[in-house]
Amino acid sequence: MGYTLVLLRHGQSTWNLENRFTGWIDVPLSDLGREEAVTAGRQLKQAGIKPDVVHTSLLLRAIDTAQIALAEMGLTWLPVKRSWRLNERHYGALQGLDKAETAARHGEEQVQAWRRSYDIRPPGLRPGDPDNPASDARYRDLAPDLKPATECLKDVVERMLPYW
Repeated sequence: MGYTLVLLRHGQSTWNLENRFTGWIDVPLSDLGREEAVTAGRQLKQAGIKPDVVHTSLLLRAIDTAQIALAEMGLTWLPVKRSWRLNERHYGALQGLDKAETAARHGEEQVQAWRRSYDIRPPGLRPGDPDNPASDARYRDLAPDLKPATECLKDVVERMLPYW
């Protein structure tokens, strides 16, 4: 018996629509994002894909995308496992900022280094920042050193691998 892994990105969020860095900020799906989730569910059903379990991050846009797609497939009863280790990359102090304005302020090259370099982190959140995971009840049981203030892609891989 073989296994099939299906990776489904969340639908468009309201901040994707506004061209903002999102990261761990818990923004909802846009209308288009909800439509994308319905379409994904239809396509998975048409392809005959019947998952045994669903894994999502702790972010609403991922949870809602999964639930909408599962509803479209008639599989809302499936077990869903959620983990912070599947959260999107934490963009630190860039979260909420308009991407074009950030590039104009810091330079396109610097923003691309923050976004695409494997081991260069964007500026981090300050400890008292309300968007810091240390202030979020979802992450209250995590050790302080596991709550990022920012992440590079290398950090994301290291965070995700224990879950994998």
